[in-house]
Amino acid sequence: MSEGMNKVILIGNLGEAPEIRHTQGGTGVLNLRMACTETYFDKDKQKQERTEWVNVVVWGPRAEGLAKCDLDKGTRVCVEGRLSTSSYDDKEGVKRYKTEVVAENVLLLGGGPKRDDDRREERRDDRRDDRRDTRSNGSGSNRRSPF
Repeated sequence: MSEGMNKVILIGNLGEAPEIRHTQGGTGVLNLRMACTETYFDKDKQKQERTEWVNVVVWGPRAEGLAKCDLDKGTRVCVEGRLSTSSYDDKEGVKRYKTEVVAENVLLLGGGPKRDDDRREERRDDRRDDRRDTRSNGSGSNRRSPF
């Protein structure tokens, strides 16, 4: 029998601030709700968007570390992990299933409205500094040289 592969890579935005809790043994568990939006053109050549909401769970030291980061609604992240499906009985005794991504790696890509504005302001300040810099690098140019 051949081996399979259970691998997921998602890029999207957090739908809310993450929630951390701890197991009875003290292991950190961080729950993320992530929106992954794709854009496509329909048969009438009209641009459409489709958003999939994905539950992501991060365990252990990685969960503890991410909980200390400034993660909030709109933060752009890349999650690498595997799909996991579990079942439970609801209050009425009906068997329910949930599928989530168990994260092995989470990359913070930046983003979010506040961070984009801050970054734009920093670039604007850098351009002002470049215009004020009148030092020559020996080639007759007023551009700064890294050497």
